[in-house]
Amino acid sequence: MKANELRNSSVEDLQKQMMDLLREQFNLRMQRGTGQLSKPSQMKAVRRDIARIKTVMAEMTAGGKS
Repeated sequence: MKANELRNSSVEDLQKQMMDLLREQFNLRMQRGTGQLSKPSQMKAVRRDIARIKTVMAEMTAGGKS
């Protein structure tokens, strides 16, 4: 997922993607806790995707000013 792709999405789509990623992050944390996590690098990728979405959403609410 790239920031440019996210900037072309609507706020509703971004919120839906954010909720999906938060659920996935929770599931990965549960897998890590029980020792079933097969790809630990997936945690980092999900965390970064969440940060990208939050950044794009903040840019949209600020009116694109920075």
